[in-house]
Amino acid sequence: MTTLNLSVNGELRTLQPAPIPSCLDSVIKALDHNPKSVVVEHNGVIIPRSRWQSEVVQEGDNLEIVTIVGGGS
Repeated sequence: MTTLNLSVNGELRTLQPAPIPSCLDSVIKALDHNPKSVVVEHNGVIIPRSRWQSEVVQEGDNLEIVTIVGGGS
């Protein structure tokens, strides 16, 4: 069983087992985020959702995940 250690929003997170493949789309789901309601920065670059299936996440990478919340006054 493999593990994947990441920094997610400034906190060390370990995914065990690591998602295979370790694409951004799989990692977001493994972290229990709804892919339709988040914006993700991977190692300092905002990744468009259209590239999540091809964006490889590796050991020690940094993710910033921001949840989009709708609403208004």
